[in-house]
Amino acid sequence: MKLLPRNIRTPNMDDNVGRGIEMAMTVALFVGIGYGIDRWLDTAPVFMIVMTFVAGIGFFAKFRYQYEARMGELEAERAERAAAPRGGPGDE
Repeated sequence: MKLLPRNIRTPNMDDNVGRGIEMAMTVALFVGIGYGIDRWLDTAPVFMIVMTFVAGIGFFAKFRYQYEARMGELEAERAERAAAPRGGPGDE
């Protein structure tokens, strides 16, 4: 039975916690900016809602691009490994 290699890179818990805190703080900042604009223009909470959506869409796009970049790196590594000559019995 073939075992998986031990050097598989898994996401670090600290990295995920950091991303969560970054997202929460950024959304809170955008909500605060929206609240300030609403108070300044004396409007209903329109800008607060809009800024919340802007922050959410921005993070969705950021995570999507990071995912695509990481998958590109992994695909390049996989292609590199597939192209490398394999040493087997009688390959001398």
